[in-house]
Amino acid sequence: MTAHIAFFNNKGGVGKTSLVYHCAFMFAEQGLRVLAVDLDPQSNLSIMALDESRLEALWPDDEHPLTMYGAVAPLFDGTGDVRPVHIESLNSRLGLLVGDLALSRIEDDLSTEWPRCLEGRERAFRVTTAFWRVIDEAAKRHQADVVLLDVGPNLGAINRSALVASSHVVMPVAPDLFSLQGLKNLGPTLRKWRSTWAAALSQAPRSLGTMPQGDMSPVGYVLMQHAERLGRPTKAYAKWQSRLPVAYRVSVLGVENRSGDENNGNLIQRIKHYRSLMPMAMEARKPMFRLSNADGAIGAHQTNVQQCHDDFSTLVKAIAERTGIKESA
Repeated sequence: MTAHIAFFNNKGGVGKTSLVYHCAFMFAEQGLRVLAVDLDPQSNLSIMALDESRLEALWPDDEHPLTMYGAVAPLFDGTGDVRPVHIESLNSRLGLLVGDLALSRIEDDLSTEWPRCLEGRERAFRVTTAFWRVIDEAAKRHQADVVLLDVGPNLGAINRSALVASSHVVMPVAPDLFSLQGLKNLGPTLRKWRSTWAAALSQAPRSLGTMPQGDMSPVGYVLMQHAERLGRPTKAYAKWQSRLPVAYRVSVLGVENRSGDENNGNLIQRIKHYRSLMPMAMEARKPMFRLSNADGAIGAHQTNVQQCHDDFSTLVKAIAERTGIKESA
C-alpha cells in the first residue's frame, strides 16, 4: 500500500513546509513516484514550488477547479461529491496537489460532521474522508509510491481530516520551549483522533466502501534548524534538544518514562538551517541540494549544497525504512 505521510506540528515556524518540499524531491531523486499534497490553507508548499504566473493561473478570481478546494467543493456546496483533482507536475516522478486559501471555508463543516461519524451518518463520513478520497484517487492515477501531506500548524478540523487520511506522521520540531510544549499538546490530540476514528469506523455505512484507517502512526521527529558551533549544538539549543526525547516518548507515544530511560531512537534526523542556501533555492525554484554555480552557489556554498544533499538523502531513507516504503529498483 502507498504510505500517506503527514508532516505535522501545531507549532509553526519550524521549517515544516521546507521539509516536505525537500523530502518530496529527494524521494523522487531516489527513484520513487511521489505525490505532495498541500492541505495548509496558507498554501506555502504551493507557493514554494510554483512561480507567481502559474499560481495566478491556478487561482483565478472566480472558481479554483484545479486545486484541492476545487476537488472537494461540490461536496461542501451540496452539488455533488468530490471529483478528481489536477496533479501539477514538478518533474517526471513528482506531482503536487495544489493548495488553496479557500480550504478555510470548509473548516466549520468538517468540525460539525466529525462527531456525527459516531452516529453512522453517511454525509459525516463523506465529509470527513473527502481529502482521503481525493488523495487516494490521485495517488492511484499518479502511481505514487509515497504521498507527503503538508498541513497547517494547528489542531483544527482541516488537519484532523488530513490526519485521518494519513497512515504515518513525521513531526518536525525545533530545539526550543515552544516545540516542547507543542509535543505535549500534539501527542494526546493525535491519540484522541485515532481512537475516535477507530470507534467511528465500526459505524460506517457499508455502502461507502473502503474507508481510510486513520492509523496516524508516529514515525519519529526531525530536529530542524539546529545550531552548531565546532560541530556541537550551541548551549541554548542543547538544553531543549536534550529534553525532546522524553517529551516525545511520554506525550506522543504515551509511554511512561522511567528514570534514566532517555533513548533517542525516535529522532529520525537533524537538519541544519542552511541560511544562505534557502533564498537561492526560492529564487531558483528548486531544492537547496540541487543548487549549482549558475544559481549563485559558488565556493563554500557548494560544500553546504553537498551536505544538504547528504542530510536529506539520509532522512528519506530513514523515513522509508520506518514506514515500509520499498526503495525503487
